[in-house]
Amino acid sequence: MNHAHTPTPHHGASHGHHHEQAQAHEQAHEQAMDGQAEILDLDAEVVAEHTASVTAWLPLPTAPHHIVDLGCGTGAGTFALLDRFPGAHITAVDASAEHLQRLRTKACTRGTQERVHTVQADLDEATWPDLGSPDLVWASASMHHMAHPERALRNVHDALVPGGLFAVVELAGHPRFLPADAPEERPGLEERIHAAADRRQAGHMPHRGADWGPMLTAAGFTVEGERAITVNLDGSRSEAIGRYATGILRRIRGIVADRLTPEDLTALDQLLDTGGPHSILRRDDLTVRTERTVWAARRT
Repeated sequence: MNHAHTPTPHHGASHGHHHEQAQAHEQAHEQAMDGQAEILDLDAEVVAEHTASVTAWLPLPTAPHHIVDLGCGTGAGTFALLDRFPGAHITAVDASAEHLQRLRTKACTRGTQERVHTVQADLDEATWPDLGSPDLVWASASMHHMAHPERALRNVHDALVPGGLFAVVELAGHPRFLPADAPEERPGLEERIHAAADRRQAGHMPHRGADWGPMLTAAGFTVEGERAITVNLDGSRSEAIGRYATGILRRIRGIVADRLTPEDLTALDQLLDTGGPHSILRRDDLTVRTERTVWAARRT
């Protein structure tokens, strides 16, 4: 969840130094958010067909009128749902002001701004803002970030109209891109860095990869469907895949750099050097491999 940065007044000769520190901190935060936003945008582009197939699969007897997109990011689910249900309005909720601004800009570009309302909220708070009475709530890759998912599930249950549907889409983990024997000098590099990232993140994201079915049932929902989605896309389909792979691996590097051997870190940095001869952008053997699971749960 995002954090507000409040400047602290300082006095005397140290003021300039602290001001520079604050500026540097803000710039680092903005760069991190921009990097995350770009990855979310690329993910939306690369797996658009799979997202559309999920929205088409949802067991909805009638088209929803009011949809809530929880943890909407930059709007991958929001715009897929707007496309699927042209008569619906969407409340897009996220903790990041930067992501919501990016979403609003996209809505204006697409001419759908009248159908989108954004709400900035930390969904780990005990009390949520009034999200109206939706007949569909969508949460894609957001539930596993929550510190108190059981409470969040109850909040969704209480917000939905009777008979409303909750769609939870979750990821098995970060996507893979490289063949097992790549790169040539450090075969298996990608699996090693993923394993390191999984170990580091297990403590603060214990629900990543969880089975949400029992938790949905415990919160009062009736699970009406569960579907596993396997993504396996050839890198030649889109030049965005190379940029997507670079963004994902750069983000993982920020998590695991201190846990890699010097040889693995060097090989990873060569892949991430977009101007270098070993750049991942120069490879013609990339594939996007990932698994996602969707649960459709009814408030009865």
